[in-house]
Amino acid sequence: MDFRYSTAADAPRTDCLVLPLPEGDAALRVIAALPPAVRNQVERARKDGDFTGKLGTTQLLLLGADGEAPAPRVLLVGTGKNEASDKALKKIIGAVYSGLKGTTAASAQLDLAHLPGALAAQPLAERVVRFGEDALYRMDQCKGEAAQAKITPPKLSSLILTGAAAEAAAIERGIAQGKATAAGIKLAKDLANLPGNLCTPTYLAETAEQLAAELPIATRILEQSDMEALGMGALLSVAKGSRQPPKFIIMEYRNGPDDAKPIALVGKGLTFDAGGISIKPAGKMDEMKFDMCGGATVFGAIKAAALLKLPINLVGLVPASENLPDGAANKPGDIVTSMAGITIEVLNTDAEGRLILCDALTYAEKFHAPEMCIDFATLTGACVVALGHPASGLFSNDDPLAEALLKAGTDTADRAWRLPLWEEYDDQLFSDFADIPNIATRGAGEAGAIVAAMFLQRFAKNMRWAHLDIAASSWVGKKATGRPVAMVTQFLVDQAAK
Repeated sequence: MDFRYSTAADAPRTDCLVLPLPEGDAALRVIAALPPAVRNQVERARKDGDFTGKLGTTQLLLLGADGEAPAPRVLLVGTGKNEASDKALKKIIGAVYSGLKGTTAASAQLDLAHLPGALAAQPLAERVVRFGEDALYRMDQCKGEAAQAKITPPKLSSLILTGAAAEAAAIERGIAQGKATAAGIKLAKDLANLPGNLCTPTYLAETAEQLAAELPIATRILEQSDMEALGMGALLSVAKGSRQPPKFIIMEYRNGPDDAKPIALVGKGLTFDAGGISIKPAGKMDEMKFDMCGGATVFGAIKAAALLKLPINLVGLVPASENLPDGAANKPGDIVTSMAGITIEVLNTDAEGRLILCDALTYAEKFHAPEMCIDFATLTGACVVALGHPASGLFSNDDPLAEALLKAGTDTADRAWRLPLWEEYDDQLFSDFADIPNIATRGAGEAGAIVAAMFLQRFAKNMRWAHLDIAASSWVGKKATGRPVAMVTQFLVDQAAK
């Protein structure tokens, strides 16, 4: 989709004028300013009850070739009681595309001033673009030829956003960020929605190499022998039960000062998680293809940063593996040695995400000495229970870093909620035989998301570090959401502005 800015006076004639209108008398001021040819039809639609203005409702008006009309069609979109919320705005933008679906309109015009809420021009434009691309997203590539042939691509290919000339620069910045963020979200969704037999660790590595061919991103892939040489015993122990070779994916984007330390983004890349010997229940196991959403977030965020040409240095690390039951797989009670030299008693092979992440965190510190390090992982069902789908769980050993991430989440409607890392929780990680167990041995079953974060913190003590548990936010109802790419992109934009 092509999104562009124009003042209303300079906007080219399009196939459809999109006109958001609220319920009741609140719409009268907007209607009074319309050209007579449009105003008469809008008033008739309201009087006849064809259009009520309720949130998310639409009514298409055909104006034909009337010279006074700004377009041959007008799409009325209900904004309800002009509720100032991101949920309402997303529904409004989704309704725009639903209302134009099936028409031959290839272009449309939308005045940002008619949208409800008090957002400034830049974040409003960013949301309109991002929510619009989200409404258009489809995942059809795994369907057969017959099904593919029946798919009708949308005719709409261009949306002109109009606004005051004084806000032109802000709107154009918002459009640019929206496009880049949406591209990153699409990549994350595409990777996550693919089934485990297609999106393997090797496929992720090939995707990273493709990114390097398209954008100023340097990619390097560590193979199993490289990981063995580095002593990544925790990561490799998870991969033992799979016939798919593990990959350790390194993506570097350097556009900041040469001496500036990078921001490290680390993403769990479990392309399928059956739980290993501690096998998961069969019901909904298909959803475990989403266990690489942390890695997908890193892919999406680095792509967005590169498209925006942010003046920062980034390194993305994605430890990629499968976790399957096999004769060679980890057994409950096994003890493995991490890259940091810390020994880990594997009491539950389904707590594997922390095993591959701990070696990635050690690698980040040893080889990249980052300014800050943020990891993303679909780590615990406990976080789903605690927060549900609206929020990602945030843990951090650094208050300014945590606050910056929370602000970025609020600014993009991709929110997180901070949970504690108190010393009292550390007592739950006790092993008689190793330095640390991979699950709680005291207070078992309690505060699972916190205990997992406490485990990871052992490997990030010398870094400014944050952990985002995205088990509930990254996919909903068997579909990837692309979260928290928007939050991370905004965070990186904010860091670049400092």
